[in-house]
Amino acid sequence: MLKIYFGDNLEDENFIYNPKIYFNYNYDKEWFNDSFIKNMVEDIDKSKVIYEGIIDSPFLGIITPQELSGGVRALMLMYKTDKIINASACGDNCSKWILEIGKMKDLTIRLGYIMNFGDEEFEIYIANEDKIVRNTIDYVTLAGKYL
Repeated sequence: MLKIYFGDNLEDENFIYNPKIYFNYNYDKEWFNDSFIKNMVEDIDKSKVIYEGIIDSPFLGIITPQELSGGVRALMLMYKTDKIINASACGDNCSKWILEIGKMKDLTIRLGYIMNFGDEEFEIYIANEDKIVRNTIDYVTLAGKYL
């Protein structure tokens, strides 16, 4: 299930404040063999994984994983680790992937803004309130109390 903590006062040894930098020193090239990761890279960065650690970007040419967007790097950490990720590094274009990862595993993220999760029904646990929300109105109402 997706769990969100809103605000700045998250103190946890598993919290990754800067996912871009953490990713650069901790990713595994084998992650890029995973079709889910390939799909995220293609959707978010419009780039194609050619081989482990080799990505073809229509904007930059051949790039390394460290040159992917901060959003897709954060998503990969959410998917491949059990860390609490600062999802404020992600834009709204990452929200569908965050929901999908939250369906696959327990995922805790921190947000410093109200991410748009769309109009479809979802299930998100708001840690600050110890409540589950299932729609945008309830989500925005609770998030607004902490942001």
